[in-house]
Amino acid sequence: MASTAADILLDTLCVWGVDTIFGLPGDGINGIMEALRRRQDRIRFVQVRHEETAALAAVGYAKFTGRLGVCLATSGPGGIHLLNGLYDAKLDHAPVLAVTGLQHHDLLSTFTQQDVELDKLFADACAYNARIMGPAHVENVVELACRTALAYRQPAHVTIPIDVQSMPLTRRERSKGNVADHVSHTMAWGGGAADEASLARAAEILDAGSKVFILAGQGALGARAELLELADRLGAPIGKALLGKAAVPDDSEFTTGGVGLLGTQASQRAMKACDTLLIAGSTFPYIEFYPEPGTARAVQIDLDPQRIGLRYPVEAGLVGDCAQVLRALLRRVERKTDRKFLKQARKDMAKWRDLLADRGGREDVPMKPAVVLRQLGKLLENDAVLICDSGTNTAWTARHAELTGVQSFSCSGTLATMACALPYAIGAATAHPRRQVVAVIGDGGLSMLMGDLVTLRKYGLSAKIVVIRNDLLGMIEWEQIGKLGNPQYGVELEPIDFVKVAEACGVRGVRIEDPATCAAQLRDALEAPGPCLIEAVVDPDEPPFPPSLDLAEAAHFARAFARGAKGRGKIARTIAGDLVRELI
Repeated sequence: MASTAADILLDTLCVWGVDTIFGLPGDGINGIMEALRRRQDRIRFVQVRHEETAALAAVGYAKFTGRLGVCLATSGPGGIHLLNGLYDAKLDHAPVLAVTGLQHHDLLSTFTQQDVELDKLFADACAYNARIMGPAHVENVVELACRTALAYRQPAHVTIPIDVQSMPLTRRERSKGNVADHVSHTMAWGGGAADEASLARAAEILDAGSKVFILAGQGALGARAELLELADRLGAPIGKALLGKAAVPDDSEFTTGGVGLLGTQASQRAMKACDTLLIAGSTFPYIEFYPEPGTARAVQIDLDPQRIGLRYPVEAGLVGDCAQVLRALLRRVERKTDRKFLKQARKDMAKWRDLLADRGGREDVPMKPAVVLRQLGKLLENDAVLICDSGTNTAWTARHAELTGVQSFSCSGTLATMACALPYAIGAATAHPRRQVVAVIGDGGLSMLMGDLVTLRKYGLSAKIVVIRNDLLGMIEWEQIGKLGNPQYGVELEPIDFVKVAEACGVRGVRIEDPATCAAQLRDALEAPGPCLIEAVVDPDEPPFPPSLDLAEAAHFARAFARGAKGRGKIARTIAGDLVRELI
């Protein structure tokens, strides 16, 4: 039987190492589904319940493997549903390929059923975006889509009309210039080393500084040993952007933890006080947390030259692989004998750790979110995969769930989309069936895509889903009150019994309400085989504070309370208590 366009598409993906596709069938991809059916021994098709889940699962798969994540959706609305996940891949630099169907090639642009030209729709989201014109076109396009996604760590998209999918490849279809077998399926990697002049300039700047601070991001995830050695050489504390949480262990003597709104007071003080800033693989977006321009000299390492100087003015830009560039710097910089800046950062971090221990050790009811995440961090296996969603759960996870081994961590860092955690967990557990996979998600985020709890059961994925339930869109509430001075509005959620939802999907459900039993219940749920949903019922009036509360934010709280914010008495007492704990 002659190869069809769909056969060529899937065979090309196999050559590029693809063995998993996340998707949902539809009549716009029936030709591809038939080709998948005939290749079940080579490609695993993971059926999800929503195409957004497919795209986000592909992102999670790509992030936790470094390989190409692939998602598949039908024409029209199915393809449209992929967009959120593709933008997540774009903004967090994950190599993802989306394959979609189109209506019949001779009915496009005639207002036919599901007549959406997805290649036009995806133009902004994808680094490579093409419509397949016939069977002889498939290998050329798919090869280039895979290569682009991997080379630039960006999403790519290929769309193919339904009738073209089943067309056989014949010799007469190929144009004279399209010579058979002219494409290559060998991936080339490069750009790892920075130029010598820039390295010399960077070493000079780092040697001249007396208060060096290192900001480590996602690009530094493979450079742990180099980061720690350089921090020791320079007497430099390491602060971590959220996507760089796993770059160095949270209990390292050199780290001050996270930076920014979700970070620590120790990191905030050190970054503002430094006279030299080394940005290693990060474009942390909150510019207000950087040193004031002109107060610190800066060096930046990034694979992408476009990102050099994006957030802070730098004097030396080092384009290359972070670990390789750091090793080159280590051969050039001198060891600093003055350790005062590092010692002060360690003192500040010790004080912050005491504060976190106090907040995470509370025994009052309703249970505090910090209690759940502090205990969860202690129960993570050495090579666990930890995921969080977007919302107040991000703050609790970033601060209180400590990574002390070789764990992996990610979230929707730049797009900050809600509902990513469950799909990420599906992607991670599919890729790493023998590793502990734990996803922390808010009740607002889970309710968006909770139908895919059944996907965990269907494929026997042993992921644990920890739902921080406060019946509230918590981050929005605190922005309304603390950032704008308005009473909260539109943020209360109708309660959902997530344990019952999980059980209806065939997944074990556990509810935790008492801080006294939290650790034991978490341990039991994490150790049990198979998927499990853990519903942690927490205090809705517990604010996710920034590292320090400034006068403007305090004034906004007071204004919101005066205008009738709900629960203002309890919230005020919580704020006052937490501020006292920070000060003493």
